[in-house]
Amino acid sequence: MSDRMFSENERSVAPEDAERPLGVALRRGWRRRCPNCGAGQMLRGYLKVREACPVCGEALHHQRADDGPAYLTILIVGHLLAPLIHYVFVAYRPDPLVLASVFSVGTVALSLYLLPRLKGVMVAVQWSRRMHGFGGASHDG
Repeated sequence: MSDRMFSENERSVAPEDAERPLGVALRRGWRRRCPNCGAGQMLRGYLKVREACPVCGEALHHQRADDGPAYLTILIVGHLLAPLIHYVFVAYRPDPLVLASVFSVGTVALSLYLLPRLKGVMVAVQWSRRMHGFGGASHDG
């Protein structure tokens, strides 16, 4: 942002009011990148969101993903694997211990893959829709 002061008329076209396309933000969030620039890593570690983007400086501490990514992960994994478990059991009749072992590993692997990506998506949605303080300098709190 520049150091110049905006008058009330110029504020309506200020960078804070620029459009934030949801599709671009979602793709960047899925890749766990900053929703603003797409270059900086959004997450520090497995699920910890950085305070700010290391590349563009966009503040990310406003995010309120809370339990949303976990709920979405459970929803997706359950809807993908439950019908698959049913099909495999009916079609091949494997030993229940084998079925439970294979699908337990699959459930854990898919959950570990999806969880950080869905967290990135939730932060990106909040950023794109200017929720929870992502609205710019006048909305920071």
